[in-house]
Amino acid sequence: MAKKETTDLSVEERLTTLYQLQMTLSAIDEKRALRGELPLEVQDLEDEIAGLDTRIEKIENEIKDFEAAVTMKKGEIAQAQAIVARYQQQLDEVKNNREYDTLTKEIEFKNLEIELCEKKIKEAATHINERKADLNHAHQTKEERQTALAEKKSELNEIMQETKEEEERLKEKAQELETKIDKRLLDGFKRIRKSARNGLGIVYVQRDACGGCFNKIPPQRQLDIKMHKKIIPCEYCGRIMIDPELAGIKTEAPVVEEKPKRKRAIRKTTTKKATDDFAVPEEEA
Repeated sequence: MAKKETTDLSVEERLTTLYQLQMTLSAIDEKRALRGELPLEVQDLEDEIAGLDTRIEKIENEIKDFEAAVTMKKGEIAQAQAIVARYQQQLDEVKNNREYDTLTKEIEFKNLEIELCEKKIKEAATHINERKADLNHAHQTKEERQTALAEKKSELNEIMQETKEEEERLKEKAQELETKIDKRLLDGFKRIRKSARNGLGIVYVQRDACGGCFNKIPPQRQLDIKMHKKIIPCEYCGRIMIDPELAGIKTEAPVVEEKPKRKRAIRKTTTKKATDDFAVPEEEA
């Protein structure tokens, strides 16, 4: 038997296929809901670990820069001390006060440079200690996040293994159903489903109301839905509406309560004998 083209399907067949697709996609959503917030938690932990790696790298570079600065300042101190030693030797050989004053000022200036370098070294050492403390804290935090990530991934993988086969089967069924629906209707259904909070793009009529937003549906519109002659969306939420029987939902007929029959009251009437009015006195008789 040749497969029907999507354009050859009647409105009733398209609605039925669309509702089957909705049920399949809802089943997939339920499987994904079993995972809960685990995928998001795993992603957050991975992002946090990546951020910690960047922070650790930045701190390590800062420590290297401070250590390089300390090395440079120590070199400057050694160089300045060598110059001071040479000037000290020259002081013994000066021939006039002018040379003596000049050398003394140079020695004093170099000593000030040495003090400044030593101050910079102390400041750098303080920064290095602070950054090392930050580095240790970052490493500890990273280890904690990695442990938590391993646990979350293990839990997620366990759930994934339980639902993977069923989810794959449902995905294949959904893809097969999508091929039977024309692109325009399918795109509209997906757009509605994406904007809907509960993921429902097609719903059946429940108690004379839309099964999505629960707004009342006029009787004439309900009759049009039951006729299956055209695709009818809800006036309020935009969801496609379908007759419950077409969706395979058995609806119970409304139970009409019988009014209790009233018993007719029968009045008991007593006929009074007219003995007083029509009695003949004994004397007259």
